[in-house]
Amino acid sequence: MPKLPLSPVLEQESEDGGPVPGGGSGSDAGQGSPRRSSSAAVSRSSGELQAVHEDCTCSSGDAEVDSSGEESEEEAEAEADDQGEDEWDTDLELEESKAAYDPAGKVKYLHTCQAYGVVPISYFVRHMKDPELTLMHRGLGPKGVKALALSLTSNTSVLKLNLSDNGIEEDGAVAVAEMLKENCYISDVDLSENRVGVRGAKALAAVFLENTTLVALKLSGNELNDSVAKYLADAFAVNNKVELLDLSHNMLGELAGELLGAAISENAGMKELDLSWNNLWGKGAVAVAKGLGANIFLRVLDLSYNGFGNSGAAALGNALKANNVLEELHIGNNRISLEGALQLALGLKQNKTLRSLSVPRNPIQSAGCVGILKAIQANPDAALEVVDFSEIVVKQDFARHCDAVWEAFPGLQIKHDGTSRSFRVDRSKVS
Repeated sequence: MPKLPLSPVLEQESEDGGPVPGGGSGSDAGQGSPRRSSSAAVSRSSGELQAVHEDCTCSSGDAEVDSSGEESEEEAEAEADDQGEDEWDTDLELEESKAAYDPAGKVKYLHTCQAYGVVPISYFVRHMKDPELTLMHRGLGPKGVKALALSLTSNTSVLKLNLSDNGIEEDGAVAVAEMLKENCYISDVDLSENRVGVRGAKALAAVFLENTTLVALKLSGNELNDSVAKYLADAFAVNNKVELLDLSHNMLGELAGELLGAAISENAGMKELDLSWNNLWGKGAVAVAKGLGANIFLRVLDLSYNGFGNSGAAALGNALKANNVLEELHIGNNRISLEGALQLALGLKQNKTLRSLSVPRNPIQSAGCVGILKAIQANPDAALEVVDFSEIVVKQDFARHCDAVWEAFPGLQIKHDGTSRSFRVDRSKVS
């Protein structure tokens, strides 16, 4: 007996949902048992009803699809494209923003090191967000400090930078100068012992004219000579932001002294100036002293090891008569003799602000020391707290004058023989 199909064969249905003519299922039904025939009929009827229902559903939506299907699809695709473009643009903007936001300059530093072919300083990478960055004796060289300077251009964390003894030379100094023109956070820079040269010194002097944040600059031990004095003096005369300038241990001579002396008289902001260990003698020494007399801001001045001589000491004595702001004066080892000491003492008789006077290692003899003490004793408004006569041979009468001064100024400390002890503590040092 032939088997009847369990359900309608959809592949054999016509396009309008009816059965395909000559499908063969009718003849099979006629030959089967009544129960099977009835089941097949019911199954077929159900299939036809389902097909009719599906046709109705499809026909009810075909009108809308036909009328607006193509237009809806185009609008949907256009909307999807617009959304995709918007989302893609936003992603790009976010990535660019994240890449650009590098406040410490780490990414820029690593890329720049690669470009210059130098090894990144791991200490800098770890501490580039510290307020004080010390990279002394690292052997950075010109290229190394260039990479460092470029990353510090946008750094907002470092406030104090110490690059002393790195051999940065002229190119490195120029790079640091350019960085300081852009960076408005770093206020203290130490470039000591770096052989910055004329071009480097000129670039750094130009920073004085543009940077309003820098308050301390140290250029000690850079072999600077008279050829850079004009650049420094011109900048020094007009800058009123820098409060500390260290030009010690250089080769500044008589001409530099004349130029810097004029700048000192015009400067309106410097509080501490170190010109020790140079060659400021003769007219240069006198010019610096005259500048001090006209200055009304300088608090600390170090002129040690310059060969001021008696003429320079006399000029300093005159300056102390007029100056009413200086608090510390260091003039050790300046070839000042008894004559110069007595000229200096004339200024001490009138000065009311000087708190510390250092004149060690000068051949002023015991009489010169006594003359200075007598001048202090004769000035009731003297503010001196420390007088340093280290490594100067004195006589027995010196102790007597010390006692007399202490009666008027019991808090005065007198240093002698290269120690910090006063005669009051140890009289055995008097010979």
